[in-house]
Amino acid sequence: MGKKVAITGMGIISSIGNTVEENFNALVNGKAGISTIENLETLHANAIKVGEIKLTNYQLEQILGLMPDNNFSRTAMLGAIAAKQAVENAGIKNINAYPTGLISATSVAGMDMTERYYYDYFKGEACRKYISSHDAGDVTHKIAQQLGLQGLVTTVSTACSSAANSIMLGARLIQSGQLDRVIVGGTDALAKFTINGFKTLMILSDTDNTPFDNNRKGLNLGEAAAFLVLESDELVQKENKKVLAYVSGFGNANDAFHQTASSENGEGAFLAMQKALRTADLEPKDIDYINAHGTATPNNDLSEGRAMLRIFEDNMPEFSSTKAFTGHTLAAAAAIEAVYSVLALQHNLVFPTLNFKTPMEEFDLLPQTILKEKSIQHVLSNSFGFGGNCSTVIFSKN
Repeated sequence: MGKKVAITGMGIISSIGNTVEENFNALVNGKAGISTIENLETLHANAIKVGEIKLTNYQLEQILGLMPDNNFSRTAMLGAIAAKQAVENAGIKNINAYPTGLISATSVAGMDMTERYYYDYFKGEACRKYISSHDAGDVTHKIAQQLGLQGLVTTVSTACSSAANSIMLGARLIQSGQLDRVIVGGTDALAKFTINGFKTLMILSDTDNTPFDNNRKGLNLGEAAAFLVLESDELVQKENKKVLAYVSGFGNANDAFHQTASSENGEGAFLAMQKALRTADLEPKDIDYINAHGTATPNNDLSEGRAMLRIFEDNMPEFSSTKAFTGHTLAAAAAIEAVYSVLALQHNLVFPTLNFKTPMEEFDLLPQTILKEKSIQHVLSNSFGFGGNCSTVIFSKN
């Protein structure tokens, strides 16, 4: 794949923990973060379950030390917290010492605040400050502001594959020599817009989600943010940095099948995984663990399962979906699952798929349901979004 792209720092906040350590402990101990909604007023509060971070906006403001008149959305605050953790974890003292960029992914952006004040816009000026923070780019710029970053700042929004594509773009910028260091990841907060939208699609579950189970009812929406610090091999050697893992391969594709559904044979997912293996110069047999997209919707799990069978055939490695822990965090999903993939590499662990009971009738595929220790060199992580946006990233120990 050319120049090696090292991961030297990670940060995360999700419904199962406010730090990398808290998330790891929850994964190891099988503690899910699925609950009813507390921080958002919605008619569906008692009708669905979500992966909600149990911190109010006021508490997030206090963590970041924001002034009372700020116009940060919840999405921006979660992203800033995770990004600052990642930079600290990477031991970066001067973020502008080398050519550095920030690529943040989001789908909700600032709408969690603008939707709240939609009917009050013409009544008073106090709420109008959120209009300028509505767009996705503002979220990224606020994160950059919190980091003190003066380099490249850009945003990716490709539905649920967004953060995977931010990781890919960051890796490409390093490989091409345009940047020495890139902070990549994604952030999304729960919002009425997404809750109502997914409710309309009839793919939300009123129970804990059950990925790859024959009786799966749908997904649990979640909120989260996670960021990784990517650095060139040259910078790692120069600074004598500790490497957590490497981004060894990536691929994306679009099967252009449907606005919100994946093709029955998983063509887009198949092509994304195939491209990722090719760029990593790996064979399917080299993959030790798959962090599947596994949304627990009837369409995704069938499509993804068929795509994995097309790639791995009779040599299917252990696979699991961590969305039973966190819910589906939309644009942040690939970022939090990138953190989980690195943790799997570091600790030689396959994380379990919670709530699984009944195998799917369409094929003979069984996800890993208990925590398993095994030697892991390469983890393949899938992220598929609306509009056919399919992306795969491979993480490796060296």
